[in-house]
Parts: sequence; C-alpha cells; structure tokens
Amino acid sequence: MTPRIDESSPLMEALTAYSREREAAAAKARKQLGVNELDAKALAIVGARPGMRPSELAATLGVTSAGITTMVERLVRRGILRREADDSDRRVNHIHLAVDLEKEPWSQLARFDDACRRIIGSLDAQIERDLADFLTKTTAAATEEVERVDAEADASAAA
Repeated sequence: MTPRIDESSPLMEALTAYSREREAAAAKARKQLGVNELDAKALAIVGARPGMRPSELAATLGVTSAGITTMVERLVRRGILRREADDSDRRVNHIHLAVDLEKEPWSQLARFDDACRRIIGSLDAQIERDLADFLTKTTAAATEEVERVDAEADASAAA
C-alpha cells in the first residue's frame, strides 16, 4: 500500500514531533554544557562503562584513535573526564567521568528521555509491549528500505 501525499497520519506526525523535540532538547543541553554530539555520546558510553580504554571508546564511536585522543584530552582539560593509569601497565589509560551525569547541570543531557521514561512507566504493560513491537518492526522495515535503495544507488554509480 502506497501512502497518499494528501493523507496525514496522526501517528506519523506524533513520531516526527517526538524525534524533532528530542533532538532539539539534546542540542539545547549540549549547547548549554559546551559539548558537541560526539562528546555527549562519549560521556554516555563512559558513564555506562567506566574505566574503558580510549581504544574501546574509539571503536564504539567509530572514530580514529587520533580523534579519541584529541577528544579525551579536551574533556580532561575541561574537568569532564579523568584518566587513570592501569595498575599493571602504566602505558594503558582508563577513562572515567569526572562529572555526575545524574546531577545538574549534566542531567540536562537525559532530561527529555527521563520524562519519556516516566510516561512509559505509567503505561499498561501490554500497551507498552505493543508500542515497542510496532516501533521495532517499523524501524527494521524502514532501515531495510533505506539500505536497499542505497545499495541500488551504489550499484548504479558503479556501473
């Protein structure tokens, strides 16, 4: 079934508004804290996995080791991250947060998602499962479609 252009889906509008507002809230928090999007992702990752090595962070974020070195150095100078030398190998560093992401001003990074979690927590369990199933299937189908179109474009460009 092909959607008609003149039809509007309240669900699609709601998803679009959610996505737009979530990104706007994240951008505002990053701006207020003076960090970029990659920095914010790194902080969330290090917060979830304290003590990780810079090479692990680079692999997780998909950036070069030089890029991670620059980022970590900048965030260490700002007092946001701290490095600790490995006890058994002084050449190895482990990265830790030097700030508490759950306290102001850093909690701004998760405020939008925290509000969403509270609302989700008030939903009937079956409604939550149904919505999760819908979003999972929709995301998979849309991702597959984008990958298919990209593969066709790549094939056309190579020909």
